[in-house]
Amino acid sequence: MRTFSNPPARDPATPKRDFGQLRRLLTYTRPYRWGLLLAGLASLISTAFWLAFPQLVSRLLDTSIFRQDDLGQIDRYTGLLLLVFAGQALFGGVQNYLFARAGEGVVADIRKSLYSHLLGLSSRFFENHKTGDITSRLTSDVSTVQAVVSTALVQVFTVPVMFIATLVILFITNWKLSLFILAVVPLVIGVAIVLGRRIRKISKEFQDKIAEANASAEESIAGIRVVQTFNAEQLESDRYAGLIRQSFRVALRRALNSAGLGSTVTFTIFSSLGLIFWFGGRLVAGGEITPGQLVSFILYAFNVAMSVGTLAGIWAQVQSALGASSRIFEFLDMRSDLLEPAHPKKLENLHGEVRFEEVQFGYGERGPVLNRVSLAARPGQVVALVGPSGAGKSTLITLIPRFYDVTGGRITLDGVDIRDFGLDDLRSKIASVPQETLLFSGTLEENIRYGKPQASQAEVLEAARAANAHAFISEFPEAYQTIVGERGVKLSGGQRQRVAIARALLKNPRILILDEATSSLDSESEALVQEALDKLMQGRTTFVIAHRLSTVRGADQIVVLDKGRVVQQGTHEELLAQGGLYKDLYELQFARDITPV
Repeated sequence: MRTFSNPPARDPATPKRDFGQLRRLLTYTRPYRWGLLLAGLASLISTAFWLAFPQLVSRLLDTSIFRQDDLGQIDRYTGLLLLVFAGQALFGGVQNYLFARAGEGVVADIRKSLYSHLLGLSSRFFENHKTGDITSRLTSDVSTVQAVVSTALVQVFTVPVMFIATLVILFITNWKLSLFILAVVPLVIGVAIVLGRRIRKISKEFQDKIAEANASAEESIAGIRVVQTFNAEQLESDRYAGLIRQSFRVALRRALNSAGLGSTVTFTIFSSLGLIFWFGGRLVAGGEITPGQLVSFILYAFNVAMSVGTLAGIWAQVQSALGASSRIFEFLDMRSDLLEPAHPKKLENLHGEVRFEEVQFGYGERGPVLNRVSLAARPGQVVALVGPSGAGKSTLITLIPRFYDVTGGRITLDGVDIRDFGLDDLRSKIASVPQETLLFSGTLEENIRYGKPQASQAEVLEAARAANAHAFISEFPEAYQTIVGERGVKLSGGQRQRVAIARALLKNPRILILDEATSSLDSESEALVQEALDKLMQGRTTFVIAHRLSTVRGADQIVVLDKGRVVQQGTHEELLAQGGLYKDLYELQFARDITPV
């Protein structure tokens, strides 16, 4: 992350930065450019109809109503007015639909782009950002942009056209009256710029406060059982209410500035219209213009006034959108710290030999977690990682699929540094069954098929049978189409583990990682899961983390870690004969009446 020792003491919302962000937002309109061109054409036609309206009113008044010498003229001009209104409504509707279609498409593309980008970031990013903050940018921030993009596209195109065309007609009609309107435009623009930038700054602060509240709510909902167990409902409710109060106060400041902008613009514009009535009345009395021309001029002036007011409102909306978009682009500009090789090597005919060579790793300022770790797993071997809590076992296995990169040494796969493979290619050869299995809220079949989306139905059933999951799945009324609920809450721990094993079996990985896969299960579930795991491990290079040392006695190699170092390596019998930490841990567990398997 880039830092500055002496940051510039100025408002970051500079015109250059504003333009850059607007231009970046507009790049998302490229796929919809033809629809926007058609919308622009419809807008021009709609504007032309609208500009004809005051002229017809002037003719209707001067030649028909005030003179009252040709009642047929009233019928003709009234008919023309109805045609103008119909044309304006038709092309205005087409314009609104096409602009809205493009706007909604832009927002959908931004949301998809942001989500896809987030999924490609490393574990460090998700450790440093709360889930609620991430989802807030996907939802609240994008919605703020959506409110502007889907509506402002129409107004940004049509309003300037209406303003310029009307202003030209006004000066042609009467330049003296036009000066009343022209005089207030710089004032309105100045107020809009000053208050607009303030609105943008406040809007970003508001989005930050909402994200903080969302993060708090997400944590409480995700941990609702802990909240209810400790009777902390009121505590969490008060915390959330406090954050919402903060965001509410910021929202009031934004509303105050928006209201100030709207009131100033409205007063200035309608004051100028009042002056036009005053001065125009004198021109009519002096015979310089007709009553119809005055009415026509006022209608045109009203168009100009509304255009200026709308542009000021759009500016305030755009500033809010820029505040939200800056938070979106902040994430889009982040890059994963896991670099992809320029010329990745292909993982073909993989044997599955994994080596850790003098590996060092640490989580930033927390100091080293692994220190010069060296070990080798030959193809098809089962390597068990044991040691006291905090020894570095879980950290070690997260390095194999490159959730993090080593800070020293290297990890090789069939003799090649894993950083020389593409991330997708590397991870396609690895599967994991963790202690806390995460299932998604779809069906059982969808969760199993997650390991291989293109798998046939027969392959799904075969994987479920091998994982000892087919029997319990078949007992559900909807079998494989049973909805498991969020995070698989409708299943027992043992059932979730067997679905996870079926998912891993279907993926058919060469490297397998088992992280305490049976530690939280009862004896019956553990036996079924262990049987499924035995099938899963066959022919695969497997890394097993287990606190129950009885479950790793049959491992080809046991690696004992302590304080980030490898302190012992060997088989179960060899390590017991050596004495040391492994024997101490083993005897301590069996002193608690843990029966050997």
